[in-house]
Amino acid sequence: MSENKEITIMQSVYAKNDEVAAQINKELTTKNIFAINVMGAPGAGKTTSLIQIIKRLGEVTPYVIEGDIEADFDTKTLQGLGVKAIQINTGGACHLDSPLIGNAVEELKLSDGVLFIENIGNLVCPAEFMIGEHAKMLISTVTEGSDKPYKYPLAFEKADIILLNKCDLLPYIEFDEEFFMKGVRALNKTAPVIKVSGKTEEGFDEVITWIKGKIN
Repeated sequence: MSENKEITIMQSVYAKNDEVAAQINKELTTKNIFAINVMGAPGAGKTTSLIQIIKRLGEVTPYVIEGDIEADFDTKTLQGLGVKAIQINTGGACHLDSPLIGNAVEELKLSDGVLFIENIGNLVCPAEFMIGEHAKMLISTVTEGSDKPYKYPLAFEKADIILLNKCDLLPYIEFDEEFFMKGVRALNKTAPVIKVSGKTEEGFDEVITWIKGKIN
């Protein structure tokens, strides 16, 4: 006689997060807000890149949700520039999730513009969670090395646009751009890869062209 076994089917750990993310995305779309999930490792220059982008947006209103484990330095910097920004501190969690974003969106009272969500500095977890965004922007740097697409494939696979930052340092470091691009294109055939520099401001006009192409 065969033995009966009870099998419990567990709900996906992502299911609730994705449900809330879909609701946020719908709400933002209704309010004419284009949301960009900004990902990158610690020190990749996420906030510096946002500042360069924001000052080129012209008539487009920027909003920012800043994600950090602790502290609010970047939020204060953005607020000092007149940007409507809000801080989320996770207290240890390595990524932002959609319920956190939902609360911040409600507090910001958004209407017509672009919402940048600067995720926790991490090349792993942020790529796994939808948070209501319309696009993912990955910021990688030449100082991190040309092997990052091979070591952190999901972030590069999910990205809708990739900024290769700190390109002003290329003459001074070993960075194999051909190897980097080969890794990127093996994972992602379509995302534009734009070389930028927060110091020299190279490349950000091209980033603005991409963003405005999405919102117009």
